[in-house]
Amino acid sequence: MFADRARIILISGKGGDGHVSFRREKYVPDGGPDGGDGGRGGDVILQVDPGKNTLIDYRHKRKFAATPGQEGGKKNCRGKDGEDLILKVPKGTVVRDAESGKVIVDMSGNCTEYRILSGGRGGLGNQHYATSTMQAPKYAQPGQPAKEAEVILELKMIADVGLVGYPSVGKSTFLRSVTNAKPEVADYHFTTLTPHLGVVDMGDGNSFVMADIPGLIEGAADGAGLGLEFLRHIERNKLLIHVLDAASTEGRDPLEDYRRINEELAKYGEKVSSIPQIVAANKIDLLPEEPEAVDIDEDGELIYGPDPVERIREALKDEGVEVYAVSAATGQGMRELMGVVWQKLQEFPQEDTVFESEYDPDTALRFSNDPFTVSYDEKAGEYVLEGPRIEKMLGYTNLDSEKGFLFFQGFLKDTGILEQLEELGIQDGDTVRMYGFSFDYYK
Repeated sequence: MFADRARIILISGKGGDGHVSFRREKYVPDGGPDGGDGGRGGDVILQVDPGKNTLIDYRHKRKFAATPGQEGGKKNCRGKDGEDLILKVPKGTVVRDAESGKVIVDMSGNCTEYRILSGGRGGLGNQHYATSTMQAPKYAQPGQPAKEAEVILELKMIADVGLVGYPSVGKSTFLRSVTNAKPEVADYHFTTLTPHLGVVDMGDGNSFVMADIPGLIEGAADGAGLGLEFLRHIERNKLLIHVLDAASTEGRDPLEDYRRINEELAKYGEKVSSIPQIVAANKIDLLPEEPEAVDIDEDGELIYGPDPVERIREALKDEGVEVYAVSAATGQGMRELMGVVWQKLQEFPQEDTVFESEYDPDTALRFSNDPFTVSYDEKAGEYVLEGPRIEKMLGYTNLDSEKGFLFFQGFLKDTGILEQLEELGIQDGDTVRMYGFSFDYYK
């Protein structure tokens, strides 16, 4: 089974509690506190596994948890740290927050490992709370709680070129003829259910990856059939080869197929519809050797219909779409088309398309239980942020560094503080104040 989407719950390890104990030695009957600190809870880490190409491991199990830290012990013994939970995912996996749909991380490009949830910090043992006035504290700090997040994993296959088109136009045969992929080939009247990847070897060590995207049908962008499941794979393609059945073996008009498929791509989103396309007018081996007569003129002369490939080429000329006549079954025109594709790929940026992070659950959950207020100080003409959540966040962040300030901006966005400021009517250039820090707001 090909699995390209999963919804799972991730839980980091709870921090171990600090311990309360006192030294009890033979000649020291009233010894001081010696309770050890609790161990740190385990992190949840995502890691790219080059050997994986599906998310099947996450289809039948929904909850994944790291182990908690152990409680501290006597004689200042620190509790054992919890073990990190490492989840293996295929390259190209995009992780989204299940509630908002925002991108957390894209496991593509240089991102091969990502800590999505950090474990709770261990609590301090009672040895830390001894003072001159309280020499026998009976209190220890509890460990920080675990963090929990529900996320959606989506595998967006990383291929340079995607094959799109109606079912039965010959995409599987096309992929077999130019790559090492071995998809099943049959006269399907519905759609191939599994995307396939193959490598096109151009010689001299040059190659590119091609994906057979399952046949789209009308309504795919609205969720009909498995449309949405497969449309997401197109997002990373640099170039699309739109395969048409030039011989109309299924009785459909190839130009009508072309329009309908592009309507589905446009409905899915601009990112997909803006990917450049080349049209492969396939199955030319099934075209009649002689032009077909379609009518008779006044003089009794036969009127021949246009060449099917030329008809497609003429119709798409104004759109700037190049049309190439090929036969995936016999190989006719395939080498020339792959040469054109290779040249076009050299014109595109060579790095993979990577989706930018929009949400950090670790940051959002770290302060989720602490209150805060957003208000406007009319006398000072400033917007004021206050509360334990703000104060604690400032303790974690160096606002003097660019990275720290960007981190803080992300915190304000993820916690809804920016939204509250906008509801209060904040404008570009207005001042925001919080615990001795001030900055100008710009959207």
